[in-house]
Parts: sequence; C-alpha cells; structure tokens
Amino acid sequence: MTTLIKRNNWQVWKDVVFALFVREIRTGFNDKFGLAWAVINPVVFIFALAYGRSLISGPETHSMPGFTFMALGLLMIQLFLEVLNNTSNAIKKNKALYAFRQVQPISGIIASGVFQLLVKLVAMLVIALLMFLMGIELRFDNPLLMLSNILMLWLIAMSIGCTFAIMACYVEEMQKVLSLLSRPLFFISCVFFSLQDVPREYWPYLNWNPIAHAIELTRYGAYTSYGLEGVSQLFLAMCTLTTVFLACCSYFASWKQAISR
Repeated sequence: MTTLIKRNNWQVWKDVVFALFVREIRTGFNDKFGLAWAVINPVVFIFALAYGRSLISGPETHSMPGFTFMALGLLMIQLFLEVLNNTSNAIKKNKALYAFRQVQPISGIIASGVFQLLVKLVAMLVIALLMFLMGIELRFDNPLLMLSNILMLWLIAMSIGCTFAIMACYVEEMQKVLSLLSRPLFFISCVFFSLQDVPREYWPYLNWNPIAHAIELTRYGAYTSYGLEGVSQLFLAMCTLTTVFLACCSYFASWKQAISR
C-alpha cells in the first residue's frame, strides 16, 4: 500500500528553493569548467587587480597590506553586483516554472541570491589561502563585524534586485536602466581608494552610498587600525532595513500580477 507523506507549506517551500538552487548551478555552469569556473573567474580577476594595485600603491594602505585592501573592496563590490544582476533576472528566467502552484517568484530570487553568496564566500576562502601561501599578512580582528557587513550588503543587493525584477515584468527596459545605474558603482564605492584619501568636504558625495560603508567597515573589521573615518554601521543597517522593507512591499503588492503579464 502506498504511503502518502504530508508536508506543510514550509517544507514544500524549502524543497522548491533547493530545487531552484540546484537548477541555478546546472543551467549556469554546464560547460567543461563547470561549477569551478564560478570560483576561478572572480579569484583570478580579484587576485590580478589586487596584486597590481599593491605594486603601484606600495606595501601598505592605511596600516593594512595593499593587497588585502584591494581584495576586500573587489570581493564586496563583486558580491553586490553579481547578486543584484542575477536576482533582478530571476523572475523572468524562471517564468516557465510558475505554472506549478508550489513555485513562487520569491523562491527563485532567494535561490539565486544564496548561490551567489556561497560562490563569493568560497572565493574569499580561496584568496585567503593564496595569501597565506604567499606569506601576505592575514588578519581578521573582528570577524563578526566583517560577516555582518557581508550579509547586510547581500540583503541590500537582493532587495534592490527583487524590486527591479518586479518592475522588469511591467517594463522590460528596466534591465537596461539597472545596467546603466550599476556601472559607476566600481568608482564611487571606495573600491580602489579609501574614504580617508578624499578631502572631508567631498565626503557627502560618497558616503551616501551604503556599499562604500560596507567596504570600509569590512576593512576595519579585518584591521581595526584602519580606522572608521566617515562611515557608520548604523547607516548601513538602516539602509538594509529600508531596502528590505521596500522590496517586500513591492513584491507582495504585485507579484501575482507581474507573473501573469
């Protein structure tokens, strides 16, 4: 006699997210390199730029090794951009699956965001291992602060991506708008420089950006001697709560109409 296994809504939703997570891996990396390319690509890019920057700017930048300074900035901005771009396309990419009652758009957004977060965490571990093998000083003075900054930046990126994914269901050109808006972020988010290198009268043009706060606070978490000039953990937390709240409002108000278009 066949036994029916009853599952509650939480178990069903969890299984759907996991299935979409596996689908994200298989569809995104089905060539010869496979999943390894998801880690190799950012590691090579970050390692090359960070090493080149350390040669130009000298061995130290505000009491921390130049390589570490650059690597943390590049890891954080890549985390933000990859999560933003992938989650903003998640609804459209999984639209064929919404014929199944159990599959909802938020499941694809979460699966895509979690996958990109895990990829970047593995890339961080690989870069830390390379730094250890190369004899570059490796410190984590406040690892909890670093982890909280990474998670808050991830939430901001996923929230903005969710909002743009909803808007793209109504106006397809929103993906082009997002691409245009995200291009300057590499240059205004304290990736290649420190806020301490900028005259104080110009700080208001940069410290409105929560990405800059997350990067500078993460550097401070690695080396407390780096300092906390011009950035605030409270500001980053408030930006996180605001973007998550707005994303939830836009999603729950319009997701049914969005996927039916």
